[in-house]
Amino acid sequence: MNDILIQNTTAFFEKSFGSAAQKVVLSPGRINIIGEHIDYNDGYVLPAAIDKVICFAFEKSNTKKSKIIAIDLNEEFEADLTEEIKLSDVVWTNYIRGVIKQLQDNGFVFEGFNCVFSSNIPVGSGLSSSAALECGIIYGIAALFDLKIEKIDISLLGQKAEHWVGINCGIMDQFSSVHGLENKVIKLDCNTLDFEYHNADFKDYSLILFDSNVKHSLFTSEYNTRRIECEQGLAIIKNNFPEVKSFRDCTEEQLLSIQDKINPTVFKRVYYVVKEINRVIKACEALDSGNIELLGQLLFETHYGLSQEYEVSCAELDMLVDTAKSDDAIIGSRLMGGGFGGCTINLIKKGHENEVKSKFSNLYLDTFGIELKFYDVKISNGTTLL
Repeated sequence: MNDILIQNTTAFFEKSFGSAAQKVVLSPGRINIIGEHIDYNDGYVLPAAIDKVICFAFEKSNTKKSKIIAIDLNEEFEADLTEEIKLSDVVWTNYIRGVIKQLQDNGFVFEGFNCVFSSNIPVGSGLSSSAALECGIIYGIAALFDLKIEKIDISLLGQKAEHWVGINCGIMDQFSSVHGLENKVIKLDCNTLDFEYHNADFKDYSLILFDSNVKHSLFTSEYNTRRIECEQGLAIIKNNFPEVKSFRDCTEEQLLSIQDKINPTVFKRVYYVVKEINRVIKACEALDSGNIELLGQLLFETHYGLSQEYEVSCAELDMLVDTAKSDDAIIGSRLMGGGFGGCTINLIKKGHENEVKSKFSNLYLDTFGIELKFYDVKISNGTTLL
């Protein structure tokens, strides 16, 4: 699938600029196996790069100007590197403008370039196409102009570019896009950026995303509310247990012993966080020992927590996971990402994929009148030069 993408992108480059590309870069989307809503709560996340990518073709323009063409959108723009980089009304261009600005602001010296790109990452499905775009552009500019930029700095520059665009994201998306390894998940501490790889051999099971095709508008306001609720809860925990510095130091027993001192809604939020931090650790152990059935059980538990305790699910996602629970071919399912829409991530017994897709497709259409989309994903390498 990526071979055709590479051929089409490089051919389009030659047609547009009359010469072969000097550098070709692949930059992947990502999934998160488990560890949802705990990146800002001092927990660990367990992301991985996937085999859905943006392909970029680059050459030096030998001027101070850069021309960038988005093949899929049939749009292009030009950036003059001698002028101040400003936000534009054309949203997709801002991620690239942001990257150029971050590189300039951090003292990296480079000239103009020509670039075309095309993607098979489904946009808006929670697979972090924006992080793939940012990290791919940085990687390409670095390769073209021989800039020495460490992987971790590519991640951080990409994150800063997204903040400049106005999206206050954590580091997980850019980090996993750059640091991904085939058949490995990354256990990442979002505070210290310490990380370790764990095996991602799902054995007799396929990893398939079900795209609900809905995005409820609650996300931004509710996300901010959750952050405040978690801060309130942590303050009460620290008051009662001075040795607790963050959620990862807090046990379920400690939390349950002070339940009557915490507002019931706030208690539900922090109870989810403490349990989810433990589930990430258990998920790593399950992967290391090849116990994929246990991993599946943890996914179901996380969904229950996100739906009933953290309350960031919606009717469509709950229906998909409830249906998965009663299907013998599915051993685990949960909503993936911020919530209120997007995808569920599912572990499905090999050989049963088509019948599961057919069943869910019909049921979902009958229930909500919405078409369900499916993405088969494999865990893959991070941003690379071809």
